[in-house]
Amino acid sequence: MSARPRIGISACFFHADPQRPVFTGKTLQYVEQSIVHWVQSAGALAVVIPSPDGPTRRGDVTLADYATLLDGLVLEGGSDMWPGSYGETPLRPEWTGDRVRDEYEIALLRAFIDARKPVLGVCRGLQVLNVAFGGTLYQDIGTQRPGARSHRDAGLYDQNFHAVDLIAGTRLAALHPGVTRATVNSVHHQAVKDLARDFVVEAVSPDDGIVEAFRWSGPSYVAAVQWHPEFHDWTRSDLLSGDPLLAEFLQAARVSRNESAGIGV
Repeated sequence: MSARPRIGISACFFHADPQRPVFTGKTLQYVEQSIVHWVQSAGALAVVIPSPDGPTRRGDVTLADYATLLDGLVLEGGSDMWPGSYGETPLRPEWTGDRVRDEYEIALLRAFIDARKPVLGVCRGLQVLNVAFGGTLYQDIGTQRPGARSHRDAGLYDQNFHAVDLIAGTRLAALHPGVTRATVNSVHHQAVKDLARDFVVEAVSPDDGIVEAFRWSGPSYVAAVQWHPEFHDWTRSDLLSGDPLLAEFLQAARVSRNESAGIGV
């Protein structure tokens, strides 16, 4: 039996807060457990990739070291991106985002791209990919796309659902034969505005055209979805399963690992 794929998951940040009663004044790096359980549901090993930077940094570990060690990367969801990451200023103070996390994840992404290791983006992860490759974002869909459907409902959170159309002829559509329209959750208020060069849209929201999935046409595997497949109840047949996409990503990780080891696939 082949070794389990080793999949890195990018970290979220709780930045130092002198008012927090636990780990007062300390920075926390963490993952949401659903993304770990989803990755491991197909037999992979999930590994959290901490940022090596910060005021307490010691040693010489780099993100490139993780890209060498691991077989693939998942960029998970979370906070808004800092508009300065794509050359804009925040339209409102609450849309300032997380500049530190942006810089960490973009550097992490580049390390895996340089190593020709596959990358899968989820929600914020899709936005990070678009910005890292030169695209831009709507800072707030409701403000900048009047008439668009509501893509985030704080009360419903991951139970806010809407339809997506899978684009015929794309790899995502091929992973779901016979499916042209599906239902997914929607937990974002930012979205792709200008699509990065060399990315192919694979799904859109039929109500407003918001990009819901894309894939890089470059030399290594890079794909992303705007929804959270890890939040979907896998027992519900009315929701689009994330398992075919995960299986494809993990197969790309196995191929990459074997190529790195000089093993025929």
